[in-house]
Amino acid sequence: MKKYFLILFFLLLIPVSSWAQSPQEDKAEGVFLAIGVGPRLPIGDFANSSDLGYGFNFEISYTNTDYIPFFIFAKAGYETYPGSQSFYQQTEYSNFSTNTLPVSAGLRYYFKPLLENIVLITPMVEVSVDYTYYQTLNQFKPSSLKSNFTDNNSKLGFSIGGGFSMFMMEILAAYNYNTSNQYIALDLKVRLPLYINL
Repeated sequence: MKKYFLILFFLLLIPVSSWAQSPQEDKAEGVFLAIGVGPRLPIGDFANSSDLGYGFNFEISYTNTDYIPFFIFAKAGYETYPGSQSFYQQTEYSNFSTNTLPVSAGLRYYFKPLLENIVLITPMVEVSVDYTYYQTLNQFKPSSLKSNFTDNNSKLGFSIGGGFSMFMMEILAAYNYNTSNQYIALDLKVRLPLYINL
């Protein structure tokens, strides 16, 4: 699992082309690295077997307001979800956990700042297409006489979210859809400029 994560992380270091809007609508160009971490709340069918999880991600984005007022970004991360206690009580499972490696590419749009005097607070929205690798551990109670196994699969999905940017810090909430694996992610992000040309 860690091997796949490292491969995905280094793939993101390959330069990606994208566009963005500057809050001041001046000419701006830059490459940014963002690191995010936060809780993951399963919903729907996913919530029947899994409890609150957590995850982190790395993102590369590029902006050039000469072309179009959007960011195009690429992101990869790691997430883990433990099994829920009610699921253990209702089934023959003794341990059930899901680890995921999501990779996504999408667009982000920044609106005009809400506040500019004390601190710059800019609302934003984003959409992305996601490819997620799943590894699910299935362990059963000895009395069940079932063999333990690990299930590996991958799914395509999408996410849509919104939040606020405060210069180098961002808060983002996003709904993520994969078949049978829907969840809401809340991330606190630190965005660092790698290259800026104003």
